[in-house]
Amino acid sequence: MLLRHTTADLAPREALTVNPAKTCQPIGAMYAALGIHNCLPHSHGSQGCCAYHRSTLTRHYKEPVMASTSSFTEGSSVFGGQANLLQAITNIFAVYNPDIIAVHTTCLSETIGDDIPQILSKARDDGKIPPGKRVIHANTPSYVGSHVTGFANMVRGMVDYFAEPAQARSRTVNVIPGWVEPADMREIKRMAAELGVETIVFPDTSDVLDTAQTGKHQFYPSGGVTAEQLARTPASLATLALGPTASGAAARQLDTRFKVPFELLELPIGLRATDRFVNTLRRQIRAQVPASINHQRGRLMDMITDMHQYFHGVRVALWGDPDQLVSLAEFLTDLDMRPAYLVTGTPGKQFEKRIEAALAGRVPEARFRQGPGADMFLMHQWIKNEPVDLLIGNTYGKYIARDENIPLVRHGFPILDRVGHSYFPTLGYQGAMRLLEMILDALLDHKDRQSPEESFELVM
Repeated sequence: MLLRHTTADLAPREALTVNPAKTCQPIGAMYAALGIHNCLPHSHGSQGCCAYHRSTLTRHYKEPVMASTSSFTEGSSVFGGQANLLQAITNIFAVYNPDIIAVHTTCLSETIGDDIPQILSKARDDGKIPPGKRVIHANTPSYVGSHVTGFANMVRGMVDYFAEPAQARSRTVNVIPGWVEPADMREIKRMAAELGVETIVFPDTSDVLDTAQTGKHQFYPSGGVTAEQLARTPASLATLALGPTASGAAARQLDTRFKVPFELLELPIGLRATDRFVNTLRRQIRAQVPASINHQRGRLMDMITDMHQYFHGVRVALWGDPDQLVSLAEFLTDLDMRPAYLVTGTPGKQFEKRIEAALAGRVPEARFRQGPGADMFLMHQWIKNEPVDLLIGNTYGKYIARDENIPLVRHGFPILDRVGHSYFPTLGYQGAMRLLEMILDALLDHKDRQSPEESFELVM
């Protein structure tokens, strides 16, 4: 029966979330830490928490995710985890020899009130951190925020621990990519290189969670932003923060501490958002947009023209991270589709205003919800009251797709039941082309399945 018990009767819910459209902070912190070269994420809590966070990332990226844990016992849960963390630091450097340990907290250590900066200070004073090695941290209690919040907190921690005052400005531009796939981070770097812009992208999980198969296990893959690059971020001309929810905190911290100007951009998903990204990069170094970038844009425009007849008026329901929802809503609206329902469990500010700006009044029937109560149960109730033609979101929407017989395009995090998504970007012009193909294939495949034999056409 799956979710067919979901009632269409909408009732106010203040203290109940059913099937939340988010996961917990430490997963985001762990993902961000993996984007640092030779870094081992460390979960300051129980073994079970660390196992859950690792397994979720492993199932999404289909790559081994290495992380360590403080392994809290009953005693640690009562008296605090300082001894566990100090012992863990000693063991990790002795056995696994990372350059950096990135500590994130969990519900348990946050509830106890462990003072992580004090513990790390003691570790340094006691000589447990070898010369040239680093231990950084981010506070990521699971009972507030979401995986996007945890990602943002760890990226801000990179600024706090690595950034060093600069004597002079360089011609580099910092790019904080937000929570996107490794392939998207690679695409950001590729587009910047074509524009002639030298960038420091942090974090950078390309060549970490999509690394090449060589036949040999490499504990620390070749990718990731280096500590030296992070130290140079205050010397950059500017910072581009892609996605205010995931990237805004680190950009503001660089500006507050080192006066590095920043621009907050929506994720470059789709035509107009990518135009803004390219134009902002171009302005930073006063460069001309090369013909290769213009040709990519032209191919995207050609695809939109060819496919428009299939997209016009299609009603869509979306769920996931706020930064991705805003850009997707704008792109779908540009295609003359109708983003009818949008749900994110990630709390925060300005989401409704950003959605309204993306829709620009062109979808007056749109409904959107954020935070507690903004869950998949609510999404299903909305759909039962007024159906949609397409679903776009993570794997957790497959039950609604099956129950209501609606095509599903998997996008966002986590995707647990498909393989390959982390290898293909959906950012930039080329990413938008792939997204168009995914959407149209889902719509036409559904049409084929539903067509009676007399309407089953060879050419559609």
